[in-house]
Amino acid sequence: MNELLSKLAGNELAGFILVLARVTPLFFIAPLFSSSLIPPRVRGIIAVGISIGLTPIALRGQHVPSQPLALAELVIEGLLVGFGFAFTLSILMAAIETAGATIDIVSGFSYGELINPMNGQSGAVISRFYSLVGTLIFLIIGGDAWTLRGLGRTFQLVPLTGAPRMSSLVGGAEQAFSSLLTSALEIAGPVLVALLVTDVAFGVVSRVVPQLNVFAVGFPVKVAVALLVVGASLPFMANWISEQMSVSVGAALGALHVA
Repeated sequence: MNELLSKLAGNELAGFILVLARVTPLFFIAPLFSSSLIPPRVRGIIAVGISIGLTPIALRGQHVPSQPLALAELVIEGLLVGFGFAFTLSILMAAIETAGATIDIVSGFSYGELINPMNGQSGAVISRFYSLVGTLIFLIIGGDAWTLRGLGRTFQLVPLTGAPRMSSLVGGAEQAFSSLLTSALEIAGPVLVALLVTDVAFGVVSRVVPQLNVFAVGFPVKVAVALLVVGASLPFMANWISEQMSVSVGAALGALHVA
């Protein structure tokens, strides 16, 4: 422990603080890293461990100023880079949860809401299921490793002592946010189309048989159709998440430029 503390002195200590500032946003908004299932103290320990591992890489060829004002400015810039990178990645999981919430509303599952264990917020059955499945697929495809490799790459694009170009950083965040609805519709599209066909079919039936209570019969049928199509579309969802993960990391890194 004494040897470790002796190494974290001077330039190394300042570099560690700047790396920690860039790593910290991952544990607030990035997929998996910000999960409420991970206790805050554990998240803090993991953030410190990752920062210690990345500090030698980030400090290569860098001299961090020791003046408090200059160091505080670099900390703020590091937080901006970290939040920009993490925000672009968070859109992936937000699209999955939005798709699940849309299916819940159309199919009727939204009548019974539960607490989503991944983010601690209320959500209906499909939304909660998509969140858990999305997190599982994220782990299977090595999304955590993608995230850490991308984070390490940010130190090459925007060094510790460099400032990010705010126009490209904001533009990247806007582009990622604008793709949220499109991505959600890509995931929920098959289920929504199946439910639309079901509604049209029941509309025709109600015309032919006016005595039939369409609401009483249609509700369980729509639930069954939604579950059937959700189960059938899971393999395609896994491929979509795998492709979008690489796209998200590339977009996050593409928005980072030195001012």
